[in-house]
Amino acid sequence: MEISLCLIVKNEEEVLARCLESASAFADEIIIVDTGSVDKTKEIAQIYTDKIYDFKWINDFSAARNFAFSKATLDYQMWLDADDVVPEKSVKEINELKKNLSNDVEIVTMKYVLSFDQNNNPTFHSTRERLFKRSKNYQWIEPVHECIPLIGNIQYTDIEIWHKKTKFEELSTRNIDIYKSLENSGKEFSARQLYYYARELRDHGKTDDAINYYEKFLKSGLGWFEDIITCSFDLAILYKNKGQRDKILPTLLKSFEYDIPRAQICCELGYYYKEENDYNQAFKWFDLATRLPLSNSVGFVFADYNGYIPNIEACVCLSLLGDYQNAKEYNEKASLYRPNCPSVQQNRDYLESMLENRF
Repeated sequence: MEISLCLIVKNEEEVLARCLESASAFADEIIIVDTGSVDKTKEIAQIYTDKIYDFKWINDFSAARNFAFSKATLDYQMWLDADDVVPEKSVKEINELKKNLSNDVEIVTMKYVLSFDQNNNPTFHSTRERLFKRSKNYQWIEPVHECIPLIGNIQYTDIEIWHKKTKFEELSTRNIDIYKSLENSGKEFSARQLYYYARELRDHGKTDDAINYYEKFLKSGLGWFEDIITCSFDLAILYKNKGQRDKILPTLLKSFEYDIPRAQICCELGYYYKEENDYNQAFKWFDLATRLPLSNSVGFVFADYNGYIPNIEACVCLSLLGDYQNAKEYNEKASLYRPNCPSVQQNRDYLESMLENRF
């Protein structure tokens, strides 16, 4: 099968070449839709493709993406953002996928890595719909935080696409402005829009408004279960920051109605009891997080909650309980995830000294 790669861009001269250089190793057709660049974006795009189209921006990402998809001519459509990078390993995997993909597969998902540690290891990712069978005429929905509903024969993969900004950028108001415009127009938000508007409000420091929209999302009862679980976690953090401790436990525990315990939820329960100085109860939740299977979630996944965080926190709790030997074991487990972490070494030195003083 062959891939039509589709991008919507605006003023991306700093990152576009990097993206297209990595993607040109597998893309059989590259479609660039420009929504109003005034820099060298188009000139850079011309190095990689002659299929460059203009689209008047109408505050609707889905409209722009659907226009880009409409220009594709090959078997499958694929999307990237200009500040995405396809690592070499993923290029090889995509080329293998092109050779072996069953003809009845209609959607292929890939991991979207959104942040990295100091050693460039992925720390935060989601699973995104990435490849679409063109003959099915899939359509993007939602004006912002757009998506294509996962309907059809889906193949889930571990292929990684890296979202890589070149430098620190001020948080754009573009998304939240679209939501505010919709809100002011009196539009009734879908459950998904409630959730993502809440996230935008949180990221812009509008905590009370974010809590309001997270609560509306949960009360709707209409959200995707992965979003509900992440919402429970996010909302509990906001309650904690606001000092509304009576709301933390019910919100975290609500997530258990939808799936087995998630590591990040267990860790936050551990933090709740740790702040109550109930180190025994806190340890149990951190310990449970260390024993959970690696998440197969197709929602947002924080890698540290599946390894480093629960082990280092279990170590701290056991140390505060005077169980230095077992604390040492958890600290060494934490070191497997972050070998050069200063906290691990400090714990190691402290625990060794406490164990030596016992004899």
